[in-house]
Amino acid sequence: MSEEVKTTETKPATAVPATAAPATAAPATAARPAARPVRKPAARGGAGRFQRRRKFCKFCADTSLNIDHKDPILLGQFVTERFKILPSRVTGICAKHQRRLTTAIKRARVLALLSFTPLHHD
Repeated sequence: MSEEVKTTETKPATAVPATAAPATAAPATAARPAARPVRKPAARGGAGRFQRRRKFCKFCADTSLNIDHKDPILLGQFVTERFKILPSRVTGICAKHQRRLTTAIKRARVLALLSFTPLHHD
């Protein structure tokens, strides 16, 4: 492969006469990009593009699910990869089941069914 060398021509510097006024900047309107159009909010107060799905309690919806400290697969859905317990505002679990879930996760940790931290290996 051949490398192309680009050469730039240098123009000789021209002297500016002392009587000439200093060059002024271009008008401000020419340098600025065009403004974005203002978007009006939707009638319901939001932008209207994205509607968040309402969260619901998984345990209230399906009564056959039981919160058990001996079920690490179910409890693992409610902890992060750093093994922190997810808050109910993230999971959508109601307050009653969040309390039971927290107790079950803590019991599973004591029984070594779940890790306290990612540094604990099985």
